Amino acid sequence: MLAEAQSAHPTGILPFQTLRALVRDGEISAVTEIASDQIQPASIDLRLGEIAWRVPASFLPGADATVESRIRQLGGYEIDLGKGAVLERGCVYIVPLQERLDLSPRHSALANPKSSTGRLDVFTRVITDRGIEFDRVERGYRGPLYAEIAPRTFSILVRPGSKLSQLRVRRGTPGVSGGALKRLQEQMRLVDDDTAAMREDSIGVTIDLRGDRPDGLVGFRAKKHTDVIDVDLRAHYDPLDFWEPIFHRPGRPVILNPDDFYILATREAISVPPDHAAEMVAYDTLVGEFRVHYAGFFDPGFGFGPGQVSRAVLEVRSHEVPFVLEHGQVVGWLRYERLTAVPDKLYGPSIGSHYQRQGLQLGKQFKEPVL
Repeated sequence: MLAEAQSAHPTGILPFQTLRALVRDGEISAVTEIASDQIQPASIDLRLGEIAWRVPASFLPGADATVESRIRQLGGYEIDLGKGAVLERGCVYIVPLQERLDLSPRHSALANPKSSTGRLDVFTRVITDRGIEFDRVERGYRGPLYAEIAPRTFSILVRPGSKLSQLRVRRGTPGVSGGALKRLQEQMRLVDDDTAAMREDSIGVTIDLRGDRPDGLVGFRAKKHTDVIDVDLRAHYDPLDFWEPIFHRPGRPVILNPDDFYILATREAISVPPDHAAEMVAYDTLVGEFRVHYAGFFDPGFGFGPGQVSRAVLEVRSHEVPFVLEHGQVVGWLRYERLTAVPDKLYGPSIGSHYQRQGLQLGKQFKEPVL
């Protein structure tokens, strides 16, 4: 299988070395130089620019308008991010990103929040001029990128260069067929469960409400009134100032309250082979009225290889009504996509990846909890 993985494909998600070439050739550019550590195995991190606009509501510009023209129509209030600024929970902001695109007609792109963004319940989407969908960049797009940022639970401190979103670039349509996905599961154990549910292009994952920790911790529920979180700090905050722990209670389910935000984990370990990338389907009404994942990208190499047991951490918010979760219940679907080639670097500690070998884990801004 690894020999097959080395061969190049004409279509697929573009790997690290091709993204680097796009930067060199100007298809991806920025107002300040793109740093080498922004380019990940199958994505590029996007940086906030110098200003933000507070706007009264989320919007899409539509096929005939630019983002800035819509901001002016909505009476957006400009905020200087230069010395750092607080984006308040419950408000919507539009921030021009430092990166812009000049894509060839062969290339399109898809954006998603970074993992640490989703774990703070910060709803972040990328929009483009004349865009008709969030997080999707049409083939051949030439123009600026903007982040819509809506903190839901915690107010956050950001500054120019803060990285909340990431972008994947595609050539063609790199989806994996049902037969190919079944073969991948048999050969690579994408999830470590031989009875995992499968459908045409994705494989199911289930919730862990028993855990394997001596203290019985299985999740966290966000507190409603907390201090501001600086998104660029690492291992800085005491988790118990921001989160209520959830412990395993035999025979008792977890009931999701519509106004609450939860961090939970999958029962299965997840593996992403070097020649593939994966994405969690965020919202699927077929398994329940809740959003299970904000930051859906899983890079090549995540959980892959001997001893690399990594679970998917889930950012869960129920919609409209309370919802009961039972241990082992299917809560989400992982969709796998092929890359055009194996990346020159894979996800893992050697490139500063934060979540390899993770179990239940909060965002990088928090210390390990002491319970």
